[in-house]
Amino acid sequence: MLRIHFTVDDVAGVRFAPRPAPLQELHAALTTAVAPRREPLFGRWRDRVLRTLPAASEPLADLVPAGRPPAFLDVLGDTLTASFERIRSTDPDTVRRELERVYGAGRPAPRWVRDLHAGEETAWRTVHRAQRAAYETVLAPVWPVVQDLHRDEFARHALTVAAHGTAAGLTALAPGSRFHEGVWEWPGAAARDVRLGGRGLVLLPTFHHPAGPLLQDLPGRAVVLTYPAGPGLPPVPEGEAGPDDALAPVLGRTRAELLRLLSGPHSTTELARALRVSNATASAHAAALRGAGLLATRRTGRSVTHERTALGTLLVADGRPPSTSPGEDG
Repeated sequence: MLRIHFTVDDVAGVRFAPRPAPLQELHAALTTAVAPRREPLFGRWRDRVLRTLPAASEPLADLVPAGRPPAFLDVLGDTLTASFERIRSTDPDTVRRELERVYGAGRPAPRWVRDLHAGEETAWRTVHRAQRAAYETVLAPVWPVVQDLHRDEFARHALTVAAHGTAAGLTALAPGSRFHEGVWEWPGAAARDVRLGGRGLVLLPTFHHPAGPLLQDLPGRAVVLTYPAGPGLPPVPEGEAGPDDALAPVLGRTRAELLRLLSGPHSTTELARALRVSNATASAHAAALRGAGLLATRRTGRSVTHERTALGTLLVADGRPPSTSPGEDG
């Protein structure tokens, strides 16, 4: 369980990022693309990203051995250039310390990473080229959509805080979380205690990372919490048909997403977590689909699992655009 400890000053210092941060969103997207755990809703998107990433972006993988990125890569900036300038201004001692942390004792680093450790300008140019190449492929086509989603999320959070207060605004971002005695508890996230100590907290939604919060906790800076938001599917360019476009007008977006999730058995809690809704809402949507003969529910003791029926599977297949990769898990 993630536990974030607030002081009185920290509660007053909670901020919501006014605009999306391109590098944070890019790193969230790449983390999702290479994650070993497969999210059914992201399967087709992941396959496309991994097929189309250009060779110029490959150095980014060298910076994340064993899935542990150096903290200096995570910065808030309104543009890609501004974000890179913030990375480039990182104290050299911090850069060296973070590279040593992610590589650890005995793990060999590529030559260009050793040059980055030494502060060579050519190595920094390699980082910049790799980030721009990945951004142009993964995010640039959908950036206007990300901006619109961010504005919607900003407004939703502001209204919740205005109507119910900061604690309610926080817990609304993570279904199942709670704010108790100055501690925000987030079940299901990696076990960690973060003490803000008066530094404050910046909330940043991401629309490419469905599996829990990402934290940037650097000494002397506000802690940045990047949390999963949005409709549950990766954004697609405006005017491009998404994988659920044929089903959503008939079933509704949430029920279409729920039906697509059921490529294998899922509990009500798992569905609620993936869709970012309450258990009661997920159960109601499942009941509606069950009534239409699209899913079956099996109860074993106190455990409840849902599966697509043959009709539900046929409907999902018919509502999906043609795939060039047989066997894709969408």
